Amino acid sequence: PTSAQVSTDPQPGRFRYTLDNNVLTTEQRQFYEDNGYLLIRKLVSDEDIERFRKEFMRICKKEVTLPGAMIMKDESLRSQYGQSEKVVNKVQDFQEDEELFRYCTLPEVLRYVECFTGPNIMAMHTMLINKLPDSDKQTFLHPMHQDLHYFPFRPAARIVCSWTAMERADQDNGCLVVQPGTHKEPLKPHGYPKWEGKTNKLFHGLLDEDEKSPRVHVVMEKGDTVFFHPLLIHGSGINKTSGFRKSISCHFASSECYYIDVKNTTQEHLEEELVEMVRKKYNMTSVELRDIWNFRARLVQGERINL
Repeated sequence: PTSAQVSTDPQPGRFRYTLDNNVLTTEQRQFYEDNGYLLIRKLVSDEDIERFRKEFMRICKKEVTLPGAMIMKDESLRSQYGQSEKVVNKVQDFQEDEELFRYCTLPEVLRYVECFTGPNIMAMHTMLINKLPDSDKQTFLHPMHQDLHYFPFRPAARIVCSWTAMERADQDNGCLVVQPGTHKEPLKPHGYPKWEGKTNKLFHGLLDEDEKSPRVHVVMEKGDTVFFHPLLIHGSGINKTSGFRKSISCHFASSECYYIDVKNTTQEHLEEELVEMVRKKYNMTSVELRDIWNFRARLVQGERINL
């Protein structure tokens, strides 16, 4: 439908989570409205994915230096494999790497992002995840969580994650698991799961998880991209295969979003932990959560307003 047809909808205000334009069909908008996520098949080309993969390999081999990036490794494997993809499980905050940051500027991705954020788009949080083959230790299990827990900006409806599979993702290699419809719920308290020796730094999970809530395993082929709301409860299982499950993602937000003070909220302890990490890493005496996000954020389309 054209935006004109959508805006003359007999139920004004029917769509809370998407904006009127002629990209999404009414059915797609309704699916996102009801479920909090939308899967678009074959959105990113094999050529682009190959370029991202090559750059990731260069980062693993330390052929590229990335200012501001957090490169997470399984230190226990380093003596066995040295600097390689068999050790690095995540590159976070790659906004200063022009090759990986191309993902956040792909017109085919932004075309959909604009349906959720509007025309002024900031890339706020970037990640390339390389889910390593796992043992019984379940090191790379990501507990069920809501991404908004990490973000000190609002409104939530103008934030969206774009997550692209760099190879087939299924239950065997730890695909995304979502609880449809949970984006309509408030932000819940998060913390470290009570798992013996299985917690990763900042891998927070819901403290009170509803085990009975229906779950969907989002099986994706290479290039498939899922867009989801920051309150959608989701996580991912372990990789039971011998291969590596890679994905590339970015959280986008409207630059009209605004920062909030997380003091006296469920996010307060996260702020303390993050600020402490950044102070140590960069030897800074005073830093605020807003400063960290200002550094991470990059404008990708339109005008930079608040963020």
